Amino acid sequence: MVHHLNKIAFTQHKELQTLVENRRIYNLNGCELNIFESYETAYQVPLTFNDVVITSMIAGKKVMHLPNKPSFDYLPGETVIANAREEMLIDFPEASELNPSQCIALTLDGGYIAETVQYLNHHYNNTSEAGSWKLTFDHYHFRNNNEIASSLNKLIRICCSDDLAKNVYADLNLKELLIRLMQSQHLKVASAESLSHSNSSRLHYVLNYIQQHLSSKISVDLLSRKAYLGRNHFFKWFKEQLGITPLEYINQERIRLAKQLLTDKNNSIGEVSLQCGFNDVNYFVRLFKKIEGITPGAYQSVRL
Repeated sequence: MVHHLNKIAFTQHKELQTLVENRRIYNLNGCELNIFESYETAYQVPLTFNDVVITSMIAGKKVMHLPNKPSFDYLPGETVIANAREEMLIDFPEASELNPSQCIALTLDGGYIAETVQYLNHHYNNTSEAGSWKLTFDHYHFRNNNEIASSLNKLIRICCSDDLAKNVYADLNLKELLIRLMQSQHLKVASAESLSHSNSSRLHYVLNYIQQHLSSKISVDLLSRKAYLGRNHFFKWFKEQLGITPLEYINQERIRLAKQLLTDKNNSIGEVSLQCGFNDVNYFVRLFKKIEGITPGAYQSVRL
């Protein structure tokens, strides 16, 4: 499911400095919020930040060109992370006064990120787990989950406010955003590695077990035994590592499998539901729509 950011009022026309990437800036301790708007078609517009930048689309469409990466459409509900001094070339193929694009860019001081990573590694990591926490740039383009969208919305509201304590609030919410982003990246890496590194850590072992038994009943009690942890400890440990609960991860992976199976026109919705571990077809349909935004039937008809 795509989680969009809250709408931001566009700049009044008389206050625009340019029709391509008009920029509003809000400075806080350790970060800077930029709100970009474009009102006419343009191509290969360069943009570079001196610090790590987290961007998120609010309205319209861009086409992004990042160094040594394939170009991609950038749409509302999506976020892109770029390293410091990484030049982005941006196309605005659909921008107009009636259909402007709008995007936020949040720059973060490198020292601030390092302090947050150090805190995570000290409090939420140990030698038996899947590795150190870090913000990477391999998983640089992704759809917002609810937690990331919520954190970004709070930060935008704080940065644009006149509250005298906004630097304090921003600091707390920036830490939360970084943790959410690193958990999301950690989830993708650990899940991808689980098939080939199933015995390299407890986390990889548990994720591999889930992947191999998606069509079967998987309980938290069973997983906690596999991880040699008490049920409550396992639940807390899993969410700290990946940012979601075991059930959320299981459902996410079952829907991912369902999407693969639905590309075969010979698979009925009921058959896909059973193959993905759902005994109740109606529940499967509701969950699929909640995560993907459309029903399994609509998804299958589009993909065939």
